Amino acid sequence: MALRFYDSGSWWLFDCGEGTQHRVVRSPLKWGRLEAVFITHLHGDHLFGLPGLLATRSLHGLVSPLPVFGPPGVRQFLETTLSLSETHLAFDLPVVEVADGWDRVWEDGRRVRCAQLCHGVDSFGFRIEGSAKPGRLRPEKAQALGIPPGPAYGRLKRGETVILAGGRKVEGREVTDPPQPGRTVVVLGDTEPCRAAVELARGADVLVHEATFAARDEALARRSRHASAREAARVAREAGVKTLVLTHVSPRYAGREGDLLAEAREVFSSTVLVGDGQWVRL
Repeated sequence: MALRFYDSGSWWLFDCGEGTQHRVVRSPLKWGRLEAVFITHLHGDHLFGLPGLLATRSLHGLVSPLPVFGPPGVRQFLETTLSLSETHLAFDLPVVEVADGWDRVWEDGRRVRCAQLCHGVDSFGFRIEGSAKPGRLRPEKAQALGIPPGPAYGRLKRGETVILAGGRKVEGREVTDPPQPGRTVVVLGDTEPCRAAVELARGADVLVHEATFAARDEALARRSRHASAREAARVAREAGVKTLVLTHVSPRYAGREGDLLAEAREVFSSTVLVGDGQWVRL
């Protein structure tokens, strides 16, 4: 799954199944804008496409470092695969192995936290919290203080201080609305319903949750430690998210994905289901 930031055009990749690089080529995503890769767990359908994607990025002549974040073992997988295949990358590949509670803040204020979920292997969910945006400038307030339209408005909107004739200082917060919090997106790896998923998703704008099984097959979900669409909807409802995005539907429901969506919407109406190559503007 790709998460694209529309203000910058940059994007992050979550998991990388076989053939991912080919889907990127057929998408609006730009190789030079890929900033980071997050691997939720080490099952092959979430990981086997990563060496190919890295090699393709290198062949495009990109030299900027590409960090990879994932569970313990992802470094060994990459080092072994790239070494045995004699794949030489043109860029640095910093690999960070995460653990429950891992937390990182980017330079631009974006924050990512993770929690361990409940699956057959170590599987993690990631909570991405966007950086706050400046509040809307109130021109009428600025003009009332004697500040004419011009470059000073941009400085005030950025939260800076403007000095008026006579030495009076006007701070940005005096003429702008409060900062707007960034949007929060939670991307879960494979998991059965669990408390960690609910807490990680608490109050998020968007929750991306697997829906491997239909409700009638929840006994199968328990055996493989997956979730049904209905169970994903219950997590979304309890966590108080705004929108639920269902993914990872089993091929056994090919042509009947709408049934799973209907089951989820009976519990949580603000639900959408996406498949390969589909986009949702969040």
